[in-house]
Amino acid sequence: MGKKVTLDANGVYYKQLNEQIREAVRNGAEEIELLNVRGQRYIGNSIDKPIRFIVNGVPGQDMAAFMRGAYIRVEGNAQDGVANTMDDGEIEINGMAGDVLGYGMRGGRVMVKQDVGYRVGIHMKAYMDKSPVIVAGGKAGDFLGEYMAGGAIILLGMDSTMPVEAPITGRSLGTGMHGGVIYIRGDVPEYQLGPGLSFHPLEDEDIAFIRKHVEDWAKAFGKDAEEVMAGTFRKVKPFSKRPYGNMYVGTN
Repeated sequence: MGKKVTLDANGVYYKQLNEQIREAVRNGAEEIELLNVRGQRYIGNSIDKPIRFIVNGVPGQDMAAFMRGAYIRVEGNAQDGVANTMDDGEIEINGMAGDVLGYGMRGGRVMVKQDVGYRVGIHMKAYMDKSPVIVAGGKAGDFLGEYMAGGAIILLGMDSTMPVEAPITGRSLGTGMHGGVIYIRGDVPEYQLGPGLSFHPLEDEDIAFIRKHVEDWAKAFGKDAEEVMAGTFRKVKPFSKRPYGNMYVGTN
């Protein structure tokens, strides 16, 4: 194991904490453990080295924004904006995550043990040879995959803090989606789909893709991958790459 640095975030303002992180990176740290994190923002932003972060506590908004290649493990929940425009890397959240997770995400993977909030995966896109992936073990709020242009979201609906009767995902699933794919374990009423979306049968490559990420998710959070895979998955894709094209182009 390379050089490890431990930083205590108790009572430290977010700007000072992030400066301490940058200083540790400049000094060659390969693993950084943060203790007593309580809402400090922007942790791991723009890190472009394969550094390993262990975050104990609840990181604040926009953790791992613009990150390119680091690994972050959060032992707790995470606030809004995780992986904003992230290019590459791996994030594991051993709890819940807030709204707008993966906004504009262009690569890498985010795995969440439990529920995620609203507008998760909005504007996700494949970028060059990269294709982002979000795996959430619980349920999601409204507008999951809104304006999604690439990548994949896997929603398991299993490890949730929401009531059993609560739907797996909220309203307007995939509104404006024109690329990528959403896999949902369980039943989703068709009326919850955004305009221009439909369910598609799973093919062999879909099952292999889901299994790969489910096995990693199960390993990360101590779950049974076979129990997850025993469920029924539904595949959501748009029928057009320009779902609202007729709203802006004349029909003359």
